[in-house]
Amino acid sequence: MDTFALVATIGVALFFTYTNGFHDSANAIATSVSTRALTPRAALLMAAVMNLGGAFLGSGVAKTVSEGLIQTPEGSKGMGILFAALVGAITWNLITWYFGLPSSSSHALFGGMVGAALAGGTTVYWHGVLEKVVIPMFVSPIVGLCAGYLVMTAIMWIFRRANPHKAKRGFRIAQTVSAAGMALGHGLQDAQKTMGIVVMALVIADVEDYGDPIPVWVKIACAVMLSLGTYAGGWRIMRTLGRKIIELDPPQGFAAETTGASIMFTTAFLFKAPISTTHVITSAIMGVGATKRVNAVRWGVAKNIVLGWFITMPAAAAVAAAAFGVVHLAFL
Repeated sequence: MDTFALVATIGVALFFTYTNGFHDSANAIATSVSTRALTPRAALLMAAVMNLGGAFLGSGVAKTVSEGLIQTPEGSKGMGILFAALVGAITWNLITWYFGLPSSSSHALFGGMVGAALAGGTTVYWHGVLEKVVIPMFVSPIVGLCAGYLVMTAIMWIFRRANPHKAKRGFRIAQTVSAAGMALGHGLQDAQKTMGIVVMALVIADVEDYGDPIPVWVKIACAVMLSLGTYAGGWRIMRTLGRKIIELDPPQGFAAETTGASIMFTTAFLFKAPISTTHVITSAIMGVGATKRVNAVRWGVAKNIVLGWFITMPAAAAVAAAAFGVVHLAFL
């Protein structure tokens, strides 16, 4: 196996993780920044540190990505498929970041894997795609919406007799904990997705075998790149999540972040399902906002975000298929 191809693929995978970090940093901290619970830089630093910690909490999601979605391709063509999948995911990340659309980096990666696999003639495990990607893509936002609504309703009832100003001050402090939980869950979910891709590359290159523990250097590299990307910030998307869907106050921000973090930890540890942190926190914000009144949520903005969710996988798949065609003509 060409060592250069392996190094290049791992390098592109780490760059994808970096784009994932700045693209999805808003997931963890937009609500805390918008409610002024944390300053932007303090929030980004906290999120970067917690992303780093979250990456070491498990490996179930990484195994799903590396073994459960496409058959591990062989030889130089296999490395070309992984390279093209990452190019498709990175391209979609950059496009949606430019327009400030909080799409899913996870589904961009999955779409890229499927598109490149189909273009390269590699088997796609459609049952795995359905069970681990498509069903969670529909279920997790519904759960996030309903859970966000219920959590916020419970908070409103529990603190119904509290002094509003004191309550908001308390929740502003509590948001530092809930935002940290979101960032930890983001690291748990998203760093592992890239770990799975790097493991596939190492298996193709006969450096590792499935069943071996994920090398420590892979965990460190993915975690560090995700953290660096997170600290770079994703200001465009942060504005969309923090302000454009609904103007959040500290209790609402706490409810949304607590809901999102709980769902991410549950799916990672119980189901080993690689869910989208973007889908979860966005839907939780919508559910929390709906407790004010239904029209308090800017559903027009929400509609555009949901549309972005649906086109992410096919768009990334199309770019990845085209990228594989270029790689095939140039190198294979």
